Amino acid sequence: MHICVLGQGYVGLPLAVRAAEVGHTVTGYEPDRTRCAALAAGSSYVEDIGDDRLRAVLGSGAYNAVFAPRDLKGFDVAVITVPTPLTDRAPDLSCVRDAGRVLAEYIEPGATVVLESTTHPGTTRDVLIPLLEEGSGLVAGQDFHVGFSPERIDPGNADWRLENTPKIVAGLTEGCLRRVKEFYDTVTDVTVPASGLEEAELAKVFENTYRHVNIALVNELSRMAHTLGVDVWHTLELAATKPFGFTKFLPGPGVGGHCLPIDPVYLSHHVKARHGQTFRLIELAQDINESQPDYVVRRLQDALSRRSRRSVHGARVLALGAAYKPGTSDARQSPAVEVTDRLRAMGADVTVVDPYLPEADGGCRDIPFGAGTDTVADFDAVVLLTPHGEFDLVRLAAEAAYVLDTRGVMAAAPHIERL
Repeated sequence: MHICVLGQGYVGLPLAVRAAEVGHTVTGYEPDRTRCAALAAGSSYVEDIGDDRLRAVLGSGAYNAVFAPRDLKGFDVAVITVPTPLTDRAPDLSCVRDAGRVLAEYIEPGATVVLESTTHPGTTRDVLIPLLEEGSGLVAGQDFHVGFSPERIDPGNADWRLENTPKIVAGLTEGCLRRVKEFYDTVTDVTVPASGLEEAELAKVFENTYRHVNIALVNELSRMAHTLGVDVWHTLELAATKPFGFTKFLPGPGVGGHCLPIDPVYLSHHVKARHGQTFRLIELAQDINESQPDYVVRRLQDALSRRSRRSVHGARVLALGAAYKPGTSDARQSPAVEVTDRLRAMGADVTVVDPYLPEADGGCRDIPFGAGTDTVADFDAVVLLTPHGEFDLVRLAAEAAYVLDTRGVMAAAPHIERL
């Protein structure tokens, strides 16, 4: 089939490349000309897709990156994988609307359009379909097919990839569902049919709401445990020995990335705007997780005052990690960045080390071990924010004067505190 994927980011590019690898002819629509040119030259900016995979599908002719809407003409299946960010803490569906208007002009009878972008229940039916029908003059579910299939991409996860992660599929009608499932059966190992569009949309935002709420729970637990003088990390290990009724979540400096800081807000905002009801648990979780970077800064401030009778102002701080999770360069909504920004605003001299982000502001690529100037021992404090595998934590423990470990990956010691 001729597949068009609108948006060639962390979701769209892996889908486009996978579809090309299994035998489809794929058009990757990327309106950013700089990014489009990079893809056409075989240079991937998405970590999960190496240059070799991209060049292979380019070389075979199965994949083509374009920025002109006219190149979408003649598609069998079009998949929308555009961003759905927040603007002033409210859902921003402008990219979905733009994609719908662009596609509408090129829809032909029998074609299929699928939305993958995360959004609130009702978006496919109430926002996307009217745009497609208005622009095409065709009727959804009768002249062409429409579906929703939430993305489940986890950047940097080598175990769960696009092809082996179960894929929820939904359609406006039973016929739409069949067509959507037929396509995804070619690119993923397992498809999971949903009874309706709204159920699939709600499932996506709930998956991340579940994580968001549980992370907030352990973040607040870690604060209470610190006040009580209890080791929260050992407490969680003990609780995790229960073989039923418990799932282990861990504290950290906050939540980041493309899902957790955003998706639950889509659900709570929609419920409040449409029905005037408050999703209290989501809003409480949001407050806790958003305040976690401030808590990390306060803990570091307290440690500096207690250990060396100095303030954060003028202190030399080594911040390890800027990405929101280990093994990736993804710094979107990263709490690590928020922590370092707050420290700098308080007058700290902060050096950031992240092997995946060598150009990080005020940062460098490697931990400064060894003798001489600007070594680990020369910093007043080290704050471990993202535990990349490249960090030598044993040597860090041996050379650092003080470490605040926000991820609980280092053994506690007189000079090492865990959050």
